[in-house]
Amino acid sequence: MSAALDVLSWILLVSGGVISVVAGIGILRMPDLFSRMHAASMLDTLGAACVLGGLILQAGFTVVAFKLFAVLAFLAITTSTAAHALAKSALADGLIPHGCD
Repeated sequence: MSAALDVLSWILLVSGGVISVVAGIGILRMPDLFSRMHAASMLDTLGAACVLGGLILQAGFTVVAFKLFAVLAFLAITTSTAAHALAKSALADGLIPHGCD
C-alpha cells in the first residue's frame, strides 16, 4: 500500500471516530426526540461511513473490501429508514418538534 493511501485511510478512520463522538454528544445535548434522532441518524452514518471507508482503503481490492462496502450500503439504507419510521411514529403519537409550538 502506498503511503498516500495509508495516510488517507488514517485520516478517514480518525475523522470517523471524532464524528461519532460528536454524534454521541449531540444525542445527549439535543432538546427533543427529533433533534436527537437527526444527530443519531445523520452523524452516526457519516462517522461509520468514514470508518468503513478507511477500512476499505486498508483492505485494498479484496473480498473483505467488498464486504465492508456491503455493510456500508446496508447501514446507509437501514439508518435512514429507521429514522423515517421513528419520526412518523412520533408525529402520529402527537409529539411535536421543538420550536413548532
